[in-house]
Amino acid sequence: MAEPARYAGIPRWVVVVAALGALFVLLPLAAMVTRVNWGEFVGLVTSESSVSALLLSLRTSLAATVLCIVLGVPMALVLARSRFRGQQLLRALVLLPLVLPPVVGGIALLYTFGRRGLVGQTLEGLGISIAFSTTAVVLAQTFVALPFLVLSLEGALRTVGTRYEAVGATLGAGPTTVLRRITLPLVLPALVSGAVLSFARALGEFGATLTFAGSLQGTTRTLPLEIYLQRETSPDTAVALSLVLVVVAVVVVGVAHRAGSTRYLRGAL
Repeated sequence: MAEPARYAGIPRWVVVVAALGALFVLLPLAAMVTRVNWGEFVGLVTSESSVSALLLSLRTSLAATVLCIVLGVPMALVLARSRFRGQQLLRALVLLPLVLPPVVGGIALLYTFGRRGLVGQTLEGLGISIAFSTTAVVLAQTFVALPFLVLSLEGALRTVGTRYEAVGATLGAGPTTVLRRITLPLVLPALVSGAVLSFARALGEFGATLTFAGSLQGTTRTLPLEIYLQRETSPDTAVALSLVLVVVAVVVVGVAHRAGSTRYLRGAL
């Protein structure tokens, strides 16, 4: 049977407004590209401090993404598959970092894991110091990135429904087997998409990191912090490093969009 023709009757004024929106995003990026010192670009982005910040950002963002997966998958499953009192409030609190100013999140983490924090005091007694360390960077990035994975995965779980899981259960599969063999494969594209978006958010994290982890070269100074510092002393370096982050972000968004498209196509088949 032939596929129905796609409806493409978009009003012209919608196209005009869409073009203005695209220009609003693209013009600042184009302006930044025009300010890049291409003759010294390689030297600027390969300086010792720049490379150190980039490698630290990549390591901590990967670690934060792993934490997001470990913590976010169970959270999404509970929110999508369970019904309990206070569920809506819990969902709102889990997604709070999406709208919370990052510096507020950094302060909250500091008063939780700092030397005199709610949990930090106990950890200090055990000889474990978290604040102003690389671990603090990972925790700050996880705090702001976790909602992206939870939101993406919860939506996918609700979309696929529970019919396949119910069939697996009637055939004698236990809950863990159903989760491993049915649920996770069904939502794998959404999981990949959410993980990629979480990585991108972690890579660009600034406010919570600065507040909770500080800015120590080689230890807590991630690439966004390096850009902020270089903005005052070496604008050319700041612009060059900003371009690197933009390129990484474009690649990440492209991968996430591709994963999302794959999920849509599988759902349509």
